Amino acid sequence: MNVADVKEYLIDFQEKDLPELVERELKIEETKRITSVIGPRRAGKTYFMYQQMKNLLSRGVKKENIIYLNFEDPRLIDVNFKEIREIIKLHWQIYPESIKNNLIIFVDEPQNIEKWEIAIRSLHDDGFRVFITGSSSKLLSKEIATTLRGRTVSYLLLPFSFREYLKMKKVKLDIEKLGSKGKSTLLAHLDRYIEFGGFPEIIQEDSNENKLKIINEYFNFVIYRDIVERYKIKNTMLIKWLMRSLISSFSKEFSVHKYYLTLKSRGVKVSKNTLYTYLSMLADVLFIFQIQKFDYSVRKRDITISKVYLNDTCFSKIGEFARDIGRKMENIVFLELERRKKPLADIFYWKNRRQEEVDFVIKSPEGVEELIQVCYDPTDIDTKKREIRALLKASRELGCKNLKIITWDYEDVEVIDGREIKFIPLWKWLLEKI
Repeated sequence: MNVADVKEYLIDFQEKDLPELVERELKIEETKRITSVIGPRRAGKTYFMYQQMKNLLSRGVKKENIIYLNFEDPRLIDVNFKEIREIIKLHWQIYPESIKNNLIIFVDEPQNIEKWEIAIRSLHDDGFRVFITGSSSKLLSKEIATTLRGRTVSYLLLPFSFREYLKMKKVKLDIEKLGSKGKSTLLAHLDRYIEFGGFPEIIQEDSNENKLKIINEYFNFVIYRDIVERYKIKNTMLIKWLMRSLISSFSKEFSVHKYYLTLKSRGVKVSKNTLYTYLSMLADVLFIFQIQKFDYSVRKRDITISKVYLNDTCFSKIGEFARDIGRKMENIVFLELERRKKPLADIFYWKNRRQEEVDFVIKSPEGVEELIQVCYDPTDIDTKKREIRALLKASRELGCKNLKIITWDYEDVEVIDGREIKFIPLWKWLLEKI
């Protein structure tokens, strides 16, 4: 490593003010383990790390007791895993008072360093408090588990929630005293949030044309950096096709067998195993999420067709031909459920033999806690009957009476067949205190 460059880097960090930021709602618990924050690219993981540093400073921790290593900085680009320890020694030389206290080390993009896990494990074993974050393709908990088994606590950071979006937009409304003007403002922002999603950079951009360019850039980044480069994939066209197929199927069941037959009919030679592998890759890098059909039998769950959701609704722009707000609402609800998910809880969907479906089944170790439908306009009689019929059947089958239908802007409580169903507007549900 170039000692002069690294020394300059360390001093620059200490002298520069931490950037202004929108405080994220993800809460990190105190732990003696390594804290790992995983999430999609550009979701704001680096700024979340700055937030943790600011929290430490507000509690009296001196900045010289914090080291921030961003391995995408050109001055650290040639560092190898053995030299991370040398960087700490160099920091002690520059700031000798820091030797008296345990250093808190933040490591950004460690995957750029070969064998980084060995260095992180060594730091942790020597008593340093360590935070790591970076590209989800390299920091998945199941990947680091082998080397850092028993040493990590992982958190998922998604793009901005609607609450965080409003903070960034500096929108302040009293939800309990919402007049017609305020409600119109809120619904307009919700519409924009559903359309362009929650990636911080996109929220800050005013031009729709620039928003679309950024979305396309993100899409290509996932292809080439997260998939092609990481897995050494040669069939780039197949990955692009699969990603576009998943985008066209978001908030729906995705059958690999069906798409295999489609490719076969077009004369494309590819095995089903290859498609399953590529699908797994896209889930690994958190471009998509999959939920299983609910069944008390784990074996039966594993053989069912999964429903697919995008890590952000902005990617619907890649293949959008019609403005299907209902499917986007469902994707938004899924992401919020993922943010709110308690330890050991799971999210499923329910479907019976008559193809009646409930969008979300929330299950904890104690049992099924909540059933949720997402319906844009329940004032349509046929739609309302269909949603309620499925909800009631699932309620009886699963023994759950906590029933909810999330709508665009309809609110009511109805008792049907002795079961209470709450209709709640999406904006109100997204902003409720949890």
